[in-house]
Amino acid sequence: MDKRPLITVKKKASKEKVFKGKTPRADAPRELKAATAPTAQLDLKSDSLAYALLGAADAVARVKQGTALPEALTQVFSKAEMTPQARGAIQDLAYRTMRQLGMAETLLSILASKAPEPMLLHGLLCCALTLLLESKNAEEGKGYESFTVVDQAVTAAGDPNIVHAKGMVNAVLRRFLRERESLIGEAQKNPVAKWNYPLWWIEDVRAAYPRNWEAILAAGNAPPPLTLRVNVRMTSVAAYLQTLSINGMTATQVGQTAVRLHDPVPVSQIPGFSEGWVSVQDAAAQLAAPLLDIQEGMRVLDACAAPGGKTGHIMEVAQVDLLALDADAARLERIEENLRRLQLSAQVQVGDATDARWWDKQHFDRILADVPCTASGIVRRHPDIRWLRRKSDMHRLATLSAQILDNLWQMLRPGGKLLFVTCSLWPQESEGQAAAFAVRHNAIRLEAPGQLLPVAGMDLDHDGLFFALFQKQKE
Repeated sequence: MDKRPLITVKKKASKEKVFKGKTPRADAPRELKAATAPTAQLDLKSDSLAYALLGAADAVARVKQGTALPEALTQVFSKAEMTPQARGAIQDLAYRTMRQLGMAETLLSILASKAPEPMLLHGLLCCALTLLLESKNAEEGKGYESFTVVDQAVTAAGDPNIVHAKGMVNAVLRRFLRERESLIGEAQKNPVAKWNYPLWWIEDVRAAYPRNWEAILAAGNAPPPLTLRVNVRMTSVAAYLQTLSINGMTATQVGQTAVRLHDPVPVSQIPGFSEGWVSVQDAAAQLAAPLLDIQEGMRVLDACAAPGGKTGHIMEVAQVDLLALDADAARLERIEENLRRLQLSAQVQVGDATDARWWDKQHFDRILADVPCTASGIVRRHPDIRWLRRKSDMHRLATLSAQILDNLWQMLRPGGKLLFVTCSLWPQESEGQAAAFAVRHNAIRLEAPGQLLPVAGMDLDHDGLFFALFQKQKE
């Protein structure tokens, strides 16, 4: 095995965090007229908490009107030139607020006589309340002092769109501090505030997993780990762990090629990342490529491939004739970027997995079908999902996924294998889908992990994914 020279990376001071993973499509966003990026009129310093609060409030407001959080942040960042530190602070606060949104909004309904308008004001109060809920950790160096949060939130309320509400922001936040314990106790009577999920989501998790539903919800509220996939074509897990140690980073091996950093850092600070030594990928997602049982020279299809994490892993496992397919041309660019960084090559093509017009009629030996779903298993990485999804999305996406699986099955050679993957917790999208597919096609179901529940711990730390492996009957 080629063990390349160790790489030493000089750490840079930055507040940016790594937030990776497949983001589900939200409903088409409506135009957000009320929100605004931090403005020059306020003369806010980009490294101030007020600046971060206003930017995060803008992002939260956009999510409330239907935009997925990564896209909302992109829109916020595009409206003003920001330092990497400012972007990182805004992103971090927006994600934290999404994880506490149920509690923040419930508190706000108690504290305010009417719903705060415009939506930017609502977002600012939710962000500030999130920080105040965490302010008890300030003495441990984990959060801001309460008086700082209030002062900076009132400063942020000087934005021209919400300046009329500066007094209201001050009054609401100071009342929360005075009556903190009683207000939190009252709010927690509402399950939405207690668990920070929509009520239908809580009820469905409890119905599907009556023994461990609380642990599942709690895991989804934990910050995600930064897990790396070691590219074994370039180095070994042992050698890479040594590289991390030399660079002052502690890590634990949590899978065959999975290494979890104890302290997340920006990708620019990950040793060997730009050279293709490692990729960011959840430990559960790293199970897909090995499950396919790929052999050298096989013809492989990675359907619904973007952003390309599993595509790269397949190519790291074996030299194959790989087609990476996705309906979104813009997202295909991510696959090509990842492959270039990994120094790998594959055919990348725009195509709808529900039809066969792109298919050249040559059968595949292996097919990976990572199908669209509600993404309920990856909410710790994308906490906005829970607030964007509706219960009706389950049936709609399960129907779409069934169409994809049925279409791809005809492209698999007799004796070939198809791996069905979904990042959903709902049986309708996972086990129910797999069982129905096996019956429809008389498919041989092989051993696979089935439903993995999200786990956040030292020994096990992964998202909630489902795997079902099928083999086509030989003719």
